[in-house]
Amino acid sequence: MKLLAKTNRIYLAFSLIIYLLTALAFYQIIRYLIYDEVESRLQIERRDFETYVRIHNTWSSSPYFVENKIEVAPVSQPPTSRRAFFADTLIQNRYDDELIPFRQLTFYVPIHGTLHRVSIRKSLIQTYRLIEAVTFTMATFLGLLLIGTFWFQGKLSGRIWLPFYNTLSRIKHFNLNSEAPLQLATSEITEFNELNEVLQKMADKMRQDYQSLKEFTENASHEMQTPLALINAKVEQLIQSEQLTEIQTHWIQTIYEASRRIVRLNQGLLLLSKIENHQFQGIQLIDLSQLLVEKLQDMEEVLSFKELTVHICSHDSFEAELPVALADILVTNLVNNAIKHNQSGGFIELDSSNEFLCLSNTGGTLVSEPQRLFERFKKEGTGTDSIGLGLAIVKQICDSYELSISYKETQGNHQFRISRLLPADSNKMIT
Repeated sequence: MKLLAKTNRIYLAFSLIIYLLTALAFYQIIRYLIYDEVESRLQIERRDFETYVRIHNTWSSSPYFVENKIEVAPVSQPPTSRRAFFADTLIQNRYDDELIPFRQLTFYVPIHGTLHRVSIRKSLIQTYRLIEAVTFTMATFLGLLLIGTFWFQGKLSGRIWLPFYNTLSRIKHFNLNSEAPLQLATSEITEFNELNEVLQKMADKMRQDYQSLKEFTENASHEMQTPLALINAKVEQLIQSEQLTEIQTHWIQTIYEASRRIVRLNQGLLLLSKIENHQFQGIQLIDLSQLLVEKLQDMEEVLSFKELTVHICSHDSFEAELPVALADILVTNLVNNAIKHNQSGGFIELDSSNEFLCLSNTGGTLVSEPQRLFERFKKEGTGTDSIGLGLAIVKQICDSYELSISYKETQGNHQFRISRLLPADSNKMIT
């Protein structure tokens, strides 16, 4: 969720709560004031009634009280309390049988020595209509105010945060391989300027470190290849010499194997560094399933030598976007791994669809932990011909180009499965 959307939702929820509480409080205040006015007028009617009874010592229907309805009835038994009280009541209209709300004041007055209960009522129809009109008007204005404030706040926030989104857009398109430095625009807001300054310094430092690392790896690889090639050439000459003893030949053979191992190690680490730094260009949509089939066909002699059988369960296209060179390396490492760790008379099985690519092979029981299989220099076995970078390179390629690779073993069947990352998984990796 975007920052502005999150802020607007919180602001809207808070405003709705405040406006509802305000509307409820306003309604209660209006109702209290109107009821207070009605009760005050009923109290005045009560005093007029008591004055009338005190002067005339009797009571009869009088036009003096035409404004309100009044009911006087003798009390057979004295009540426990003679205090006056107010209450709401409904009285049926004589004309249309409609129940009309009234506010009623009840009190007790002695007339001719007999205690009478007196109820004076005042209609609340106009009061209710007034409350409804005031409430509707208030709700309408508060709703319009809420909508207007929300709209204005959204426009204002969008304009205020525009420099931030401009900075974010330029950072997204910033590429360490590009020679152009990161250029961030200035803003009227101090905090955004400070943020841009920090990001500018970080980007410059990253470009400098990246260029230094890139030059170091290239120089180191280039400088190491020459002496290693010279060592291999001299060792090969020594091996072909007829004057060497058996022990000397064994030592020279060991040196030759170690130098070749260093060469492969140097090439593997350089390749990993280039993949991590995204130095491979020319991303294309490549069918990895077809490429894997072609690679298995190229290795037909090796497969026949190790008496391995290839089974293709399904051969649907599994396409991924990555450089051609890395696609070939990924497929080659998977096939080499399936052949190297297979057993005589075993099989290699390919299963692919639009959603996944699965390569399985027979082999011995896994010795190391499955989750550590893709770590660098993690080897399954003690053979000297492996440097432990093949699956690490595969994992790095998948991580760099929005692919995921998983491993599962089932009764000696080793399965490597490649699939596309879901958007949520891709965001987690970026985070």
